[in-house]
Parts: sequence; structure tokens; C-alpha cells
Amino acid sequence: MKAIVAFPVFLVVVVLDQISKLVAEATLAATPQPVFGEWLRFALVYNPGAAFGLHLGPYSRWIFMGLTAGALVILSRLYRQTEDGDYRRVLAIGLVAAGAVGNVVDRIRSEYGVVDFIDIGFGIHRWPTFNVADIAVSGGAMLLALVLWNEERREGELAEAARAQAAAPSDTADYAP
Repeated sequence: MKAIVAFPVFLVVVVLDQISKLVAEATLAATPQPVFGEWLRFALVYNPGAAFGLHLGPYSRWIFMGLTAGALVILSRLYRQTEDGDYRRVLAIGLVAAGAVGNVVDRIRSEYGVVDFIDIGFGIHRWPTFNVADIAVSGGAMLLALVLWNEERREGELAEAARAQAAAPSDTADYAP
């Protein structure tokens, strides 16, 4: 049942990410193209590092591919541990995994790095340029954090209720006259 949610989400995000990057590479020149004034524009940028331009030297590409592989192993374990019907958790895992795969595809196919093209901000005050995969990773990670936090909170409440019940006086105690 989990695959009914996970697979389509994963597939749609990876395909949308790759198509949008191919279109960006084919159509965007060095000059940013306004979409919604200065606030939202498309600008082609190649990011050889990670989020926010984090760069670890000449081996960044390989280091980040290795880190992505490790993250995908962790996500696959979380997916296998997820109960059927926990669609928010499955959605979150699918989004993060798809975004990670979308960006690692860029690292494999291009020595220039990940294709970023969504640029938001005003004037010189801009957010780092990003892509569809980055949106999926960020949104999925936030949702996954919320889901896991709620699970931990629920487990804590259940444990507290069990302790309270164990500490309560029993109604079945024998009383001697």
C-alpha cells in the first residue's frame, strides 16, 4: 500500500525536476529572466557544491554523491519501517528521496554540478538559487521532521499514560475485615 503513494510522488518529482532542468539549460542565458518582477526570476546557475553553495574542494562532487547514497539508505530503512496507512511519512520520504535523486543525477551527468534556476529576492538581497529537487528535499524534510516529532510525542504520551495507570491504586485489592 505504501508504494501507491511513494512511487508516484517519487516518479513525478524526479521527472518534473529533470525536465525543468533541461528546459532551463536550453532556454536560459546568462541574464536572469523575470517571472514575477525582481521577486521571482529564472537564472541558470551550476552548483558544484551542496545547498547554499557549500563546497568542499575538488572532491565535492564525489563527497556529495556519497552522502546522497548514505541518505538514500537511511530513507529506505525509514520507508521499510513505515506502517501501511502512514501516508504523511511516506509522502515525506518520497519527496526527500526524489529530490536527492534528482540532484545526484545532475552530479553524475555534468561536471559543472547541479542545475539551479529558481531565483527569489529583491535587488541584491537574494536567496541562493535552487531547483525543483531542492524544493522537494526541503519540503519533504520539514514534513518528515514534523511526522517524526509527532510520533515521538505520541509515544511519550502513551508511556506516561502507562506509568500513570501502573501507579494508580488497584480496585481489585483484597480488604480484610
